[in-house]
Amino acid sequence: MIPNHAQFIQAIKEKKKVWVKFYSKADNGVLEQVCAPLDYGQRSGVHDGLNRYWLWDYTSTAATHGLGLLPQQIVDLKILGEVFDPAQFVPAAASQFTPVHSSTNAPAPRG
Repeated sequence: MIPNHAQFIQAIKEKKKVWVKFYSKADNGVLEQVCAPLDYGQRSGVHDGLNRYWLWDYTSTAATHGLGLLPQQIVDLKILGEVFDPAQFVPAAASQFTPVHSSTNAPAPRG
C-alpha cells in the first residue's frame, strides 16, 4: 500500500478526484494525471493476485478508461477538492465496471 492509502479510500467515499504521479510501464517513464479513484484490490481477469489502485483516467483513449496501478508504480498521490460524478463516465464504459471491493462502494474496471 502507498503511505496515503487511507486518504485514497476517503477520496473514493467522498467522490473526490486525485492527482497521481506514477511510473507508466507502457511509456517507460513517469506521468501525471487527474483521475477519479475507483477501488483498491484485485481485479477479475488479472490473475497475479496483486492489489492495485484502480482509477478512471479521463485522458485515456482506451475504451474503459480504467487504470490499474501497483503500489510501487505510484510516485505521489494527492486528493483534490474537485468532486466527480460517476454518472459523467461514458455510459458504455461505465457499464463495464462492477464493484470489486464492497467496503469502498466504488466501481472497479472489469476485463
